[in-house]
Amino acid sequence: MSDSVSEPSIWSSFRSSWPRVGKQELRRMVGIPSRITTAMTVAMMGKDSDGPAAAAEAAVGQGQDSPDMPVVVFVNSRSGGRHGPMLKERLRLLIGEDQVYDLSVVNPADFVQYGLGCLEKLASLGDLCAKSTREKLRIMVAGGDGTVGWLLGSLAELHVQDRMPVPPIGIIPLGTGNDLSRSFGWGGSFPFAWRIAVKNSLYRAVTGPVCHLDSWEVAVSVPEREPIELPHCLRQLEDHTYIQDEDNGGRFPERSSCYKGVFYNYFSIGMDAQVAYGFHHLRDEKPYLAQGPMANKLIYTGYGCTQGWFMTPCMSDPNFRGLKSILQLYIKKFNSAEWEQIHVPKSVRAIVALNLHNYGGGRHPWGNPKPEYLEKRGFVEAHVDDGLLEIFGLKQGWHASFVMVELIPAKHITQAAAIRLEIRGGEWRDAYMQMDGEPWKQPISGECSTIVDINRMPFQSLLIAGDVSVHNFMPFI
Repeated sequence: MSDSVSEPSIWSSFRSSWPRVGKQELRRMVGIPSRITTAMTVAMMGKDSDGPAAAAEAAVGQGQDSPDMPVVVFVNSRSGGRHGPMLKERLRLLIGEDQVYDLSVVNPADFVQYGLGCLEKLASLGDLCAKSTREKLRIMVAGGDGTVGWLLGSLAELHVQDRMPVPPIGIIPLGTGNDLSRSFGWGGSFPFAWRIAVKNSLYRAVTGPVCHLDSWEVAVSVPEREPIELPHCLRQLEDHTYIQDEDNGGRFPERSSCYKGVFYNYFSIGMDAQVAYGFHHLRDEKPYLAQGPMANKLIYTGYGCTQGWFMTPCMSDPNFRGLKSILQLYIKKFNSAEWEQIHVPKSVRAIVALNLHNYGGGRHPWGNPKPEYLEKRGFVEAHVDDGLLEIFGLKQGWHASFVMVELIPAKHITQAAAIRLEIRGGEWRDAYMQMDGEPWKQPISGECSTIVDINRMPFQSLLIAGDVSVHNFMPFI
């Protein structure tokens, strides 16, 4: 976790030090020869990297100049209200149509498997231009945190398959919270003067330094029962036998279903996820309400005040409203292999495991603890690449409200290198969870435990710093 740049937009992120780069100069810097971009597009559409690569190699005489700083852009045209389609057209005018992909047409997994595979095939045939493009390539993502996470997750396959290097990612914020964008200096909102800002953000994408970011895998093991409605961030694995650690008790089923996913900002369980779940369903049922980030924030705030924190208790008995009544929290500390049970205050109604400094649209619930406090609690200063998650709690509605307007910090619980949640229903029938803004309703059993394991991925994601001031406190490659 790390301190963040709290500028309100990419306009303000760049206004103090905009480079004077013209449209033609920018295209010369980032442009990729058409024979290569065409081969990549055909490979992705046909899901075949070998045939298009051979055709591009045959046309090698049509343009061998290696690009200085090759860039491709993915645009979520459904993000940002009306801005998505306009931004896509503006980007295509700036750098060329073949280097701008609409995520409703091109799947990032296909880009990794077939688009980059085509470049690698050309490089293996001796195409120096394709080799240089593959080695220098950078990616811009225009969308919200979920879109950025989608790209990061797809690029993670390059680590798994040992296909180096992994292209770093820059961000044009089109979402509601944009916490990843804020944390890496790309701003928190889409700017009014977006036509100028977009050109300069492309320049920053090719010249900015690259940062490391921890990635965290979540595994949810549940008793075999009816399937649940999974969010995009989770995928179901084959049913498996759960092996219980001797360290913690609890009743576990002999056979269970397992779901896995990866998050980059936060995982949470409790009332905040319940409110997010209700908001997402409301937006799906009445899409005309969601006309942009500002409208989403207003609706979300109003919905949160009427559903959950203030008006609707989790249970009729106040003693059962806290998460303590349904879960036990275990952690592993840094460089420790032993599980340690952590006390959960009975007033806590939401638990958040945070990787970044930003949460909920630029809020800083962990705060900036003083060195004396850190030493007293056994904590360390938080960074995005330190291998630790900051775990905090939100209590009743007023406490959550004061935390979100940064009048007080959240309830600090602990820092952890690994987390295990053991959940059993009792009077509860469902637990609400979310990862990076994607919520789901998790049925829970009163007889057998549901287990949530969170562990750091063995590799880190790469993001480009949009604001050079981030250099003061972020690690760079």
